[in-house]
Amino acid sequence: MAHAALGHALLTETAGHTRALVATGLSESHLLAGRIEFFDLHEPDRASATWLRALQAAGEANDPLLGAAVLAHTAFIPGWAGDRATAMERMVAARTYARRGPASADLLAWLDAVEAECETRCGDVRTALNLIGHGEDLLARSSEHETPEWMNWFSAVRLAAFKGNVQLKAGHLPQAHNTLLAALDALPAEEEKQRSVLLGDLAATEAARGRPEAACQYAVRALDQLELTWYAVGMDRVREVRRALSAHQHEQCVRDLDDRLYGWATTVSALAR
Repeated sequence: MAHAALGHALLTETAGHTRALVATGLSESHLLAGRIEFFDLHEPDRASATWLRALQAAGEANDPLLGAAVLAHTAFIPGWAGDRATAMERMVAARTYARRGPASADLLAWLDAVEAECETRCGDVRTALNLIGHGEDLLARSSEHETPEWMNWFSAVRLAAFKGNVQLKAGHLPQAHNTLLAALDALPAEEEKQRSVLLGDLAATEAARGRPEAACQYAVRALDQLELTWYAVGMDRVREVRRALSAHQHEQCVRDLDDRLYGWATTVSALAR
């Protein structure tokens, strides 16, 4: 946030092209900070306020693509809360801003992925799968425009991860397993946070298939990754798996998972939320 504070200070002292450059950097800083608040810390109210500042700065910079990215991020908040109407309203706004600039295939496919996740969390997996398919088609074609440098959170592998999660929620378990496993194999080594999410979704897939031992193995691997790189979304995936395994809670593999899941740090973290 130090970068954002400096940006605010500089914004009041500049004009013209320099002011637009400062505003762009300020918006990018707030966008990243909001991502940390929402995905890493699970603080949607703070993220909402931060993303509002990011949108204001994008407006100062007159950067419609940055505005589209910020607006799509704000859709996660109602989407994850099950408020489909508000999430879709924000996605319409995001797509409107994207049309005003030279939007790349990556950006447009990411908008599909965001909307797909919101639809999934609101119970419409069919629409979500159609959106993922459209995103795949966009990435398969060569893009007329370059992807902005600040958009470093999305790739074809990330889209595959979205797809696997939607297939899991749709009950397409063999397809979900194959999609998630392929995404895990293709995931770059530095994508540590996403690795815990993929492992959690693979664990959930095995739990849904009635394979508690395999589910526990993936869940433990996710916990191993979370010990190296904490990610609240990844831990949520593991907790969801444990709830799905309640019918098998007396089996040794589940008890072993509990021993890992309920260490001092994770137990305190769970009660503090």
